[in-house]
Amino acid sequence: MYNFLITILLVLSLILVIAIFMQPQKNPSSNVFDNSGSEALFERTKARGFEAFMQRFTAILVFFWLVTALAIAILSSK
Repeated sequence: MYNFLITILLVLSLILVIAIFMQPQKNPSSNVFDNSGSEALFERTKARGFEAFMQRFTAILVFFWLVTALAIAILSSK
């Protein structure tokens, strides 16, 4: 069971890294602290389409990753 959970954690970790890199860039400016990027830093826009899907997908992956890591921690403490 422990080895199975480790394998699941590694697979989830890999998928999570890929999902994070696939997220669209929120600020097209390379420097956040210049005048053009400061408005985009504080405004909240609702995610739509692919961006919304990726945010939800990433959140679900993080949840399953945390549950798996917690299960591994509990199993390894016994």
